[in-house]
Amino acid sequence: MTNVYSLDGILVFGLLFVCTCAYFKKVPRLKSWLLSEKKGVWGVFYKAAVIGTRLHAAVAIACVVMAFYVLFIK
Repeated sequence: MTNVYSLDGILVFGLLFVCTCAYFKKVPRLKSWLLSEKKGVWGVFYKAAVIGTRLHAAVAIACVVMAFYVLFIK
């Protein structure tokens, strides 16, 4: 079990957040509802979605590495 207050937990949360927002960008209803704002607090979702779609290969590799680390090393 990863802890949110550790570096591992923050990295897992960040990766899951970016992956989730990138998925929301592909769903039309969620895109118009959640990703319409580009500035402010709600803009964090939009920026995470842009990071997830533009760096999809790096995010996917990071997810696999983090999953391996959490399952086998930690």
